[in-house]
Amino acid sequence: GSDLFHREVLFDFHGVPMIQRFTTNWEKIQNFQARPDDILIATYPKAGTTWVSYILDLLYFGQTSPERQTSIPLSERVPFLELTAENITTSPRLIKTHFPVQFVPKSFWEQNCKIIYVARNAKDNMVSFFHFDRMALTQPDPGDWSSYFKRFLEGKLLYGSWYDHVNGWWKKKQTDNKIHYMFYEDMIEDTGHEIDKLCGFLGLSLSVEEKKRISGGVQFDNMKRNNMVNYSTSQVMDFKISPFMRKGKVGDWKNHFTVAQNEEFDEDYKQTMKNSPLKFHWEV
Repeated sequence: GSDLFHREVLFDFHGVPMIQRFTTNWEKIQNFQARPDDILIATYPKAGTTWVSYILDLLYFGQTSPERQTSIPLSERVPFLELTAENITTSPRLIKTHFPVQFVPKSFWEQNCKIIYVARNAKDNMVSFFHFDRMALTQPDPGDWSSYFKRFLEGKLLYGSWYDHVNGWWKKKQTDNKIHYMFYEDMIEDTGHEIDKLCGFLGLSLSVEEKKRISGGVQFDNMKRNNMVNYSTSQVMDFKISPFMRKGKVGDWKNHFTVAQNEEFDEDYKQTMKNSPLKFHWEV
């Protein structure tokens, strides 16, 4: 039951709001020994992490170890760096993180690992994070929607500012060809095409059939129904409040933002993103 878990409180950690759960093993995480074939999946929370994790797991192991798909939850197949991802036996090792770029352990850069970053438009990202914070019982208390909205604009959520996150990773990508930067909306629009680009980046070649199979398997409704993917096995989430995989849509923010909030948001976005090349990627 939920009484086993307590909601954590944010504190400033090297300039980023974090919680104890993801910082107690800081030394250990920072000393993580990456291998050259490790693949890191990085996102701001709720930007498509599980989606890309699942795609990669199917690309690498879907055919070679199909039993993984039915017996091991995805959260174990693609472990979370923040909770230390040491005992992964696969090769390559697939690891996920929500760290802003400056928190990534240095051996990932030294080993020249491939990194896949997924960005999602801020409005939908905010809504998804809000619903996740309501149902994930170790997360800081989200409060009501209007206070959450304010804190998002101020960057006072776990992992800090969405703006800093997407821009920080984009900037790093300009000087690092081992980063593949993807957009959630592109994946919704043409999953197959995004998988093609991913395969190009990873140096994988797949048959047309295999690509079709993966594209189909990773459609939102299939993932939502898949108990090895949808986090229904997790102890820390209360599905009575909200499912982990809620809608997987583009534009759900329209069901949450008031007209006034939308105006306030657009104004803030224009200001904050004015020098960012990403500004034009999302229609706001």
